[in-house]
Amino acid sequence: MTEKQTVQKDRPWLFRTYSGHSSAVETNKLFRTNLGRGQTGLSVAFDLPTQTGYDSDHVLSRGEVGKVGVPISHLGDMETLFKDIPLEKMNTSMTINAPAAWQLALYIAAAERQGAKRSDLAGTTQNDIIKEYLSRGTYIFPPEPSLKLITDIAAFTYREIPKWNPMNVCSYHLQEAGATPEQELAFALATGIAVLDSVKASGQVPDEDFPKVVGRISFFVNAGIRFVTEICKMRAFTELWDEICRERYGVEEEKYRRFRYGVQVNSLGLTEQQPENNVYRILLEMLAVTLSKNARARAVQLPAWNEALGLPRPWDQQWSLRLQQIMAYETDLLEYGDLFDGSAEVTRKVEELKAGARDELARIDEMGGSIPAVETGYMKQKLVEANATRLAAIEAGEQIVVGVNKFAEGEDSPLTAGDGSILTVDPAAEAEQIERLKAWREQRDNAKVDAALAELKSAAREGRNIMEPSIAAAHAGVTTGEWGTALREVFGEYRAPTGVGGASSAAHGDQLAEVRTRVDAISSKMGRRVKMLVGKPGLDGHSNGAEQIAVRARDAGMEVVYEGIRLTPAQIVNAALEEGVHVIGLSILSGSHIPLVTEVLERMKEADINDIPLVVGGIIPPEDEAVLLKAGVSRIYTPKDYEINMIMADIVGLIEQNEAA
Repeated sequence: MTEKQTVQKDRPWLFRTYSGHSSAVETNKLFRTNLGRGQTGLSVAFDLPTQTGYDSDHVLSRGEVGKVGVPISHLGDMETLFKDIPLEKMNTSMTINAPAAWQLALYIAAAERQGAKRSDLAGTTQNDIIKEYLSRGTYIFPPEPSLKLITDIAAFTYREIPKWNPMNVCSYHLQEAGATPEQELAFALATGIAVLDSVKASGQVPDEDFPKVVGRISFFVNAGIRFVTEICKMRAFTELWDEICRERYGVEEEKYRRFRYGVQVNSLGLTEQQPENNVYRILLEMLAVTLSKNARARAVQLPAWNEALGLPRPWDQQWSLRLQQIMAYETDLLEYGDLFDGSAEVTRKVEELKAGARDELARIDEMGGSIPAVETGYMKQKLVEANATRLAAIEAGEQIVVGVNKFAEGEDSPLTAGDGSILTVDPAAEAEQIERLKAWREQRDNAKVDAALAELKSAAREGRNIMEPSIAAAHAGVTTGEWGTALREVFGEYRAPTGVGGASSAAHGDQLAEVRTRVDAISSKMGRRVKMLVGKPGLDGHSNGAEQIAVRARDAGMEVVYEGIRLTPAQIVNAALEEGVHVIGLSILSGSHIPLVTEVLERMKEADINDIPLVVGGIIPPEDEAVLLKAGVSRIYTPKDYEINMIMADIVGLIEQNEAA
């Protein structure tokens, strides 16, 4: 009998859940609860005002405070967020982009107030502004100054916080916006190249230290349901990044060329219909980023099964955390080397993905890199087209989604029965946050605030590194909105291309023919083309749905007015009045639908255009649907309404009824 060998297991990845809502106090409770249940790292979700550099009492913040994350308006909020959590022992990921320098400054200042050394801090700022122009929409400044801010953070952290990842090149949201695996690879790698080229050109990092900066660039990826393709995609990512680091930047040390990534598995594929099926989807998607040892994630966060319905409860987050723990501690996954080395099928697919990604990278390089590819609208247009193709395939039944376009009949889920199946944010949370913000402003030394803001603007104008002035501003009591306003004054604001105008149509066959005929008929009767306004009120930048509605309305023969994201209700009603539209469609996914839609309805009445049908799309619970319909909304569409051609037919029917009245 041979002596039993001792198996040397790999260490598990970091276990995270993406958390934040209502207030710093409530989120701190959630953090401490999750850590007590075995979570090993924190992933902070900020609310939309925080993500876009506004204070909670700004006009654009109305209805958005505390909805999709935690509001952090100043150092007091940040200290409350991490109360009784020693930051020198924590690994914290912050999903923050345009104001990443500011939120990192607040984090450092909070750690210093705890007595921690900067060098002991570990974590990540997402800080990928390029994907914000393409998918999530929480950008503020134009591309060039935004890239400068990322560069400043990278140059600062490698010296001051060596265990910090200054950016997560975030392909996650590219896939959410419809990217193919080749586009996800290419667009993300092009972003990494743009940042490293900028750091190198800035002169802030000596040549001998540059590999250290390369080694701190991390990635945040998406794992979709086609898990064999996703495994191959991750292996392609590791091989292409190694190649870029070695050949483009001459990095010799293997540890600095390592593709280090965290992952959240796909939320785009989570369904409102038969939501219990999402548990299986999440499990399969997690396998894609854990099975292959040579391409295994170093941090994993899983969505909750009910995120297509609304904000998950603590129990739902616990369920997702337990999946990670079962995988790491009960299975034998971590006891083996790579299971896919030597597989002919995997090698073939990896090489195919790499070839497609190299072709796309070459096109972007010919344009001058990621920044020109954003500014010309090329990358956005390609994502809109890819998403249109994906949705058309689902509508046509060519891409099967169980419970949606096949096997749709089934028992009602007991998991969604009754009240309390999702977490709702108390509307009072916004008013309370605004009161705390006012109290903060009243108790601080305004002379110190003014001096700190003046120094911040000087640093921005002179091209100095923004981090130390931002940390000083944090300690002085400057607010998120004041930091954002100061840099808006220096850098200006930006409105990214929508990608809608130049996007080519997906193949619809004859499915739209009847709708086009009806649009032509009513246009002829009215003496002008049917016109639809698609609007994104508030700060919600997830524009994928709005873009697809705009493209399909155009394909159906309508004239479309779509000006992109981040509009006030007043601007939307003004545009409807000036353009003489026949229908208004609003898209809101942040949970702020009731205050924003009701304000649009009120302003339509004041402008005497309340006879125009108003339709709304988003993640809207049934009880909120009832409120909005009673307020005067004509139709509400949620993720279960996946057939856009049917939505178009319904909207045309509303216009026909309105004209006949």
